[in-house]
Amino acid sequence: MRGDMGATVRGLLDSLSPTADEEERREWAVACAHALGLGGIAVSLGRELVWFSDSTSARLEDMQFVLGQGPGLLIEDETEVRQVPDVGRLLARQWPQFAAEAEELGIAALFVWPVHIGAVRTGTMTGYRRTPGPLTRQQLTEGWLVADALAEQVLQNWPSTSAARNGRGHTGMVDLHRAEVHQATGVLSARLGVSLAEALDRLRSQAYTSGRTLTDTARDIIQRELPR
Repeated sequence: MRGDMGATVRGLLDSLSPTADEEERREWAVACAHALGLGGIAVSLGRELVWFSDSTSARLEDMQFVLGQGPGLLIEDETEVRQVPDVGRLLARQWPQFAAEAEELGIAALFVWPVHIGAVRTGTMTGYRRTPGPLTRQQLTEGWLVADALAEQVLQNWPSTSAARNGRGHTGMVDLHRAEVHQATGVLSARLGVSLAEALDRLRSQAYTSGRTLTDTARDIIQRELPR
């Protein structure tokens, strides 16, 4: 698959092996994103970012989690793709902070597919593009196929224990990217004597004002608690 960025989505679906390693899965999803006309894609299940094709995709998901804003949070119809073909025009009034941050990342359009495992919607696949405009009907349809395939890969490669994999997010890995966020939330809750919800709000605020990723901010808080 290396270098095969001109492949069709349906051809790529046939090429993904159930035993693909993390680098092969990354290359596969990057190729799928390009075949869909997207710059990158990321998958979140519940509150966990479990997969991303590139750093921009990861940062985008972090922004939605930190700000509590973004199209991935408003999936109500499980059978429809949420399209935002012009981020600056369509989101500036509804979510001014998110729209400003997205534009700073060079993101002009966003597309969110519900992710299903079996009959249950468990999360979202979010794709971005650096030029405005809608996707074609074919791209929207084939996006569902990619979302389903990625959901299957997530299940097949989900960490079975709380081993070291569970924590830091890495491109191409099925990894509990926000494990450190949850750990840092507990640390702040105990240190400040506040609820977990308030501790998470404070962690999000600290990440946003510092301009750092949520994971990096959480990691600093955890490191300060370790014995010297």
